[in-house]
Amino acid sequence: MTRRYFGTDGIRGTANKSPMTPEIAMKVGMAAGVAFQRGRHRHRVVIGKDTRLSGYMIENALVAGFTATGMDVFLLGPVPTPGVAMLTRSLRADIGVMISASHNAFQDNGIKLFGPDGHKLSDEIEMKIERHMNEDLSGKMAKPADIGRAKRVDGDLFRYIEFAKRTFPRAMSLSKLRVVVDCANGAAYKAAPSALWELGADVVPIHDKPDGMNINRDCGSTNPNSLRAKVLEVRADLGIAFDGDADRMLIVDEKGTVVDGDQLMATIADDWKRNEMLRGGGIVATVMSNLGLERYLDAQGLALARTKVGDRYVVEHMRAHGYNVGGEQSGHIILSDYATTGDGLISALQIMGCIVGSGKPASEVCAKFEPVPQVLKNVRFGGGKPLEDKRVKSAVDDAREKLGNTGRLVIRPSGTEPLIRVMAEGDDPVLVESVVDGIVGVIADLKTAA
Repeated sequence: MTRRYFGTDGIRGTANKSPMTPEIAMKVGMAAGVAFQRGRHRHRVVIGKDTRLSGYMIENALVAGFTATGMDVFLLGPVPTPGVAMLTRSLRADIGVMISASHNAFQDNGIKLFGPDGHKLSDEIEMKIERHMNEDLSGKMAKPADIGRAKRVDGDLFRYIEFAKRTFPRAMSLSKLRVVVDCANGAAYKAAPSALWELGADVVPIHDKPDGMNINRDCGSTNPNSLRAKVLEVRADLGIAFDGDADRMLIVDEKGTVVDGDQLMATIADDWKRNEMLRGGGIVATVMSNLGLERYLDAQGLALARTKVGDRYVVEHMRAHGYNVGGEQSGHIILSDYATTGDGLISALQIMGCIVGSGKPASEVCAKFEPVPQVLKNVRFGGGKPLEDKRVKSAVDDAREKLGNTGRLVIRPSGTEPLIRVMAEGDDPVLVESVVDGIVGVIADLKTAA
């Protein structure tokens, strides 16, 4: 069966257009409710969301679907995605739902689902839900007396804040750090500043006033320019940028330099190895992580296991092979000793622990390796399968031959947008730029010819 709704990270699209319509959201609730009805206990689902205007619409549709199957719904309000994963377990829910399109602009939205263990659903379970969405479920709906109830439990955000704070080294304090926190006008706008202030930091929050339409707008982990400026303006020790649902983060050091997820994973791996916390003999990252990270870890006697793009695949490999640190270059970092999914706040606390423990500035602590020149370009396409075209295949083969053993080439369709992502890296920056431009040009010519 072909996947119609689910991509690499749940269901995502433009609000009020398929697949992000109230009708489909209600079908998701009904189908997931049927799929997770196990045993005779009173079933429950927790639903969180970021700050998008369309979140109200999607939330209400999901509530209708879940309650129709007899599930009780706990509505968390705006809360980071990892908070939903944590509270799914803490509240003994059968399923967790996050309404968010992550780093996308406000007009998009999405639905991410978690199982009772707080992990994102496997491909098999997502396919099962899709099958239910295409079935007549009228015979599986709850009887009138068994329809579910819904209630708001906004106070449970503080459960997550306390949980995150407990991951910070108990003997340390953030009292000597001035931290600028870019909340991306998203799900972290309450949790992150509160947690850091309670741990002693001098917190300067920015982009912490969501209005439903300003989430990720010129801010957050995908656009840290305003954070860089604020760090320099207030002479902060570091800045932290979250994305819209706060499952990823990047930092800006005291000099205004952006530090990506590869450097942050190397920093945590170093610290955890030194403190005998690191498991698996290395870390897990995706095919998009920089070759410099791989070389650095190798020099430390550590391995880098690569997966296809998507934090879910990183987590699956970590669980299967005993790793406890993994993530993506984008700043989506999974620390499985503490969380079942990427958690921007917990990752930030670990980095700050490294900085406080070293007594050195962030620019020294987090610059672990010199990145290999890397170029990533996106090509939008309207339909078809451009990667199967013989001209594109020929261009790819030619590029791989030119790079030889001194670089890497990764080409893949986006799981959330109609884009082909072309990435190359190697020691020769001119060659890297050339091979990417060559492939991008061929794909663009296909669109013109069509």
